[in-house]
Amino acid sequence: MVGLFDKINQDLIEALKAHDAIRVSTLRFLISGLKNARIDKGSDLTDDEVLDEIARDVKRHKESIEAYEKAGRNDLVVKEKTELEILLPYLPTQLSEEELSMIIDEVIFQVGSSNISDMGKVMGAVMAKVRGKADGGVVSKIVKEKLIRSN
Repeated sequence: MVGLFDKINQDLIEALKAHDAIRVSTLRFLISGLKNARIDKGSDLTDDEVLDEIARDVKRHKESIEAYEKAGRNDLVVKEKTELEILLPYLPTQLSEEELSMIIDEVIFQVGSSNISDMGKVMGAVMAKVRGKADGGVVSKIVKEKLIRSN
């Protein structure tokens, strides 16, 4: 079975052959980050760890898009969105807010949370369940709303 890291390397080779400069640049940057993470860890990364790194890159691109939009830098917005579109297929299908809400309700029940002071426990358990399938900011927003409402 081909691991996710190997798939990314294969996609880089295909992009090189196709002379797809933006895809080559994006994948090289991702691979560089993955190699640094592997060095920091001291051993090969699991597919889950690769997903975590990709999710970090996706988050960085989303934050950059937001900042460039505020600054009126449409040229950079387009570049960041293009790079983001290259990375998204490597992540699992993202959960809808309804699916997230159901998972969060389940975790709140399991943890026995009743107020906002339990947010850390709930977030930790939810993020472990939805690894790579949901943005932490969205999860945080929903958890906060549910814990405040339950008070």
